Parts: sequence; structure tokens; C-alpha cells
Amino acid sequence: MTLFAVEYVYDQARTADLDTLRPQHRAFLQGLHDDGKLVASGPWEDAAAPGALLLVKGENHDDVLHLLDADPFHRAHLILRRTARAWQPVIGSLT
Repeated sequence: MTLFAVEYVYDQARTADLDTLRPQHRAFLQGLHDDGKLVASGPWEDAAAPGALLLVKGENHDDVLHLLDADPFHRAHLILRRTARAWQPVIGSLT
């Protein structure tokens, strides 16, 4: 399995919808974590465009994005852009 860094950029105009669906979104991600597919995830905390970073295990780029297609935020079109890039940490560890 390869580790992928996935960035979500959220639709700033739909903050209320993001808030409404956040519990379902987090439950979905918790399920991926419980299955060993999601290593970590969380929102950006700076003043740039709202979004999140997810570290996801998958066979390839398409596999990872397909896995995330079921995310309630994605299904509700609240994510303006998703990017997935293979990532190999060389210093430190993810536990």
C-alpha cells in the first residue's frame, strides 16, 4: 500500500451545509480509520482557503479518490477540489 496526501478545498459559500454534514463526514472518516485505510485527517487551521488534509492508504491515485467518493462532503458537492499525491515520509513516523 502507498500512502497518499489528499487535500480537500471546501466551498466557502456553503458553510452551513458543511456544518450540517460534518458529523456524517467525520463518521465516514472514522470508519476508514477503523478499517486501517485512513491514517489521519483534519482541517487546515490557517487563514487560507478552508479545507483539510487526509493521509490515506491505497493502491494508487484512482483507488484513493474512489474510496473517498463516498464521503458525504463529496457527495453533497461541498468539496471544490480534491488532490491526491503519493507521499513517502522519510524522517519520523506515523503511529
